[in-house]
Amino acid sequence: MPPRWPRVPDRNDPKYRRLDDRMTLATHIALFAASNSGLWFFNNFGHLAWGWLPGISLGWLAALAFHVVYVLAIADYSE
Repeated sequence: MPPRWPRVPDRNDPKYRRLDDRMTLATHIALFAASNSGLWFFNNFGHLAWGWLPGISLGWLAALAFHVVYVLAIADYSE
């Protein structure tokens, strides 16, 4: 069941911004996991020479790591 917000959503509300950022992070993690697992699954068949796959995976992982650090440590949700 999706989370319910007790009032009209407003991006200026710090609590809403915090929840929105964390939900966006969760979506980013889910897309990373689904995409990379699928790509590596097909790569393991050995019929395709995907030399670019490790670079894509590591680059996306670095972007994801920055996203995690930003949401959990850097973002300021004060009024």
